[in-house]
Amino acid sequence: MKKDRIVVTGGAGFIGSNVVSVLNERGEDRILIVDHLKEGIKWKNLVGLKFEDYLDKDDFLNLVEEEKIGNLRAIIHLGACSDTTVKDLHFLYKNNYQYSQKLCLFALKHNIRFIYASSAATYGDGSLGFKDDETLLFQLKPLNPYGFYKHLFDLWAFQKGFLKFIVGLKYFNVFGDKEFHKGEMRSVALKAYEQIKKEGKVRLFKSHHPDYEDGGQLRDFIYVKDAVKVTLFFLEHPEINGLFNVGTGKARSFKDLVLAVFKALNLSPNIEYIEMPETLRKQYQYFTQADLTKLRKSGYNKPFRELEEAVKEYVNFLERESSYFLG
Repeated sequence: MKKDRIVVTGGAGFIGSNVVSVLNERGEDRILIVDHLKEGIKWKNLVGLKFEDYLDKDDFLNLVEEEKIGNLRAIIHLGACSDTTVKDLHFLYKNNYQYSQKLCLFALKHNIRFIYASSAATYGDGSLGFKDDETLLFQLKPLNPYGFYKHLFDLWAFQKGFLKFIVGLKYFNVFGDKEFHKGEMRSVALKAYEQIKKEGKVRLFKSHHPDYEDGGQLRDFIYVKDAVKVTLFFLEHPEINGLFNVGTGKARSFKDLVLAVFKALNLSPNIEYIEMPETLRKQYQYFTQADLTKLRKSGYNKPFRELEEAVKEYVNFLERESSYFLG
């Protein structure tokens, strides 16, 4: 077993708690969870996990700034406000951008492996493609403040030359176990499951783009367990650095996703199409699809679950565990 500790920021969150779970499966329990538990059910994501300690994100940052924490092997920095509707730019600057800078500089100073969460939101409307090429960063136009600050950190790390030594992961539409706490940022897969259980039908946004039918908006949906495998690949290979997409490389429609949920529940489809709120229309992505060329060249060769297989596995989890998380 490795001697030094692994820090997982956002470790009580969606992807973070799944990362800790897989680390446990691999025999790692010298883990420091960093998060910010307020009211709500996010704490339940930590139940059953093995870790050395839990620290609030502000307390951890104080230790970092005062150089009072050591014996770290890696920092997997997944903690951030991921709400794409947040408009408080100063909060996002402090919480998502500046916090990440401080952790990155600390990790580089002490030769600690640094893996951080970027986002497919940095690609904007997708008109410039989804190629994880650092030299194309200056062309990207994020559509919301969340995407902007993720993009700003990517730019900062690139201009400083840090991307030669660290890894940024551009997660696409991740769904799966332990996302109950995410409110409106829950995946469409989970929202569909909840709507079916409550009303027997699913509501999807109508399309306001001539090239896409209602429900035909396309996303690169990736199951959280596959996203975790990619994340930990870079923990295992500290010699590989830079920005990398984390998706399946295959865009599927929201209708496909919802039909898969109905099928997993052995129910006939019942979909209602509703108007998209005006506030979302100007920042809505109609198509996302990860370009995996760079990831595959790095040596990551594991397959990704097909959407229907992943949804079935997720629905089985929901049928088994939702009463605990929501009870």
